Formats: sequence, structure tokens, C-alpha cells
Amino acid sequence: MSIQTKLESIKSSLPSKITLVAVSKTKPVSDLMQAYEIGQRIFGENKIQEMAEKWETMPKDIQWHMIGHVQTNKVKFMAPFVSLVHGVDSLKLLQEINKQAKKNNRVIDCLLQIHIAEEETKFGLDDDELNSLLSSDDLVQMENIRITGLMGMATFTENQNQVEKEFQHLKSIYDRIKLSNNANCQIDTLSMGMSGDYQLAIDCGSTMIRIGSSIFSARTPEGETK
Repeated sequence: MSIQTKLESIKSSLPSKITLVAVSKTKPVSDLMQAYEIGQRIFGENKIQEMAEKWETMPKDIQWHMIGHVQTNKVKFMAPFVSLVHGVDSLKLLQEINKQAKKNNRVIDCLLQIHIAEEETKFGLDDDELNSLLSSDDLVQMENIRITGLMGMATFTENQNQVEKEFQHLKSIYDRIKLSNNANCQIDTLSMGMSGDYQLAIDCGSTMIRIGSSIFSARTPEGETK
């Protein structure tokens, strides 16, 4: 089945309110262009260098989402063009994004990553860290970032009850911080759900899903970008 056929099938099954991020990490530009040709304009990458190379090559009406863990020393390479940073998990990172956005005369949208999985290997803020960040005086001073919502990744497990519980927990945090009156928080995005669990995520209140393998086929070790 072609990339275009798979993408059209997924899009046709989604509620209109759901934003689809086509996770294109490790995939060649030719694959991305097949998706682009039928209207996909949002792509997600997890390596800044690879995303920057694709940005330089591809049409400029694409929205590039950084969905991977971000190192502060790499922010400057994506600051000129990135549309949304999904994985903000510290005040330090937010400060660097603000600094680099200011240098580029931009306001960069960010999602705060919340740790909801039982797996310690996943990144994200816990409840105390989230509350501390949102109440920080430093946050109020950042004029070149905008916090637009939350992102989270559920535990990689066959136990759908556990996944649902984690998604519902993230949704409850999202509902709470939507009430925030912080000047640079405009909360309207809940990014949760990937190829294996996006339907459940939508049922639990997701507004943005990140789908890769169901569109571009699963990655193989040979195809991974070093």
C-alpha cells in the first residue's frame, strides 16, 4: 500500500478537530513529498540536524514539529523555522528557546512534556515540576515563546487499561492548566497518541496525534539516521 493511500485512509478516519503530525524521522525527502503532494503539511522530526536539512530542501509552507528530546545547544539550528516544539521538559530549555527565538525575531510555540508513563526512560515533567514552571517569575519574562499545550507518551505496553489511565491522567492535567491566566500560555493543544494507540488517545481527549509507521512503514535498523 502506498504512502498516499495509507495517509488518506488515516485522514478520512479522523475527526475534523484532530491535527495529524506525520512523523517523518529517518525517512527520505521523496517519502515526505508523497505525503506533501496530497496535502500533508505538518511533519515531525526527532533530530534537529535532519529536520533542518529537510527544511532547506522542501517547500516552505510546511510546519516542522520537533517531537524528540531537545538538547539546549541544538536549539539555535531550528529556531529560524520550527513551528512547534513538543518536548519541552525544563525551564532551562524553555529559556534557551526564548533566547534563540528572540535572535530570529520570532515567537516559538511550545508544548510542555509531561511524564505519564511507568517507564523511567521517557522524559517529562512531573506534577510538582510543572506547577513550579508555570508559576515561575522567569516564565512571565519570556516574550518569544508561547506555551500552547501539553505532550505525553504512554507506556509501551499491550495493557490498554494502563494506557487509557495514563492518557486520562494527562487530559486531567491539560484541563487544569487550560485555566492558567499566564500571559504567554494559550492552551489549546493536547499532543498524545501514536500509530499504536492514537484511537484511544482521541477517545481520551487528544487534539494532536503523531503517526509515523502507519504512514511511512516501520523503521528498520538499516534505515535509522545516526
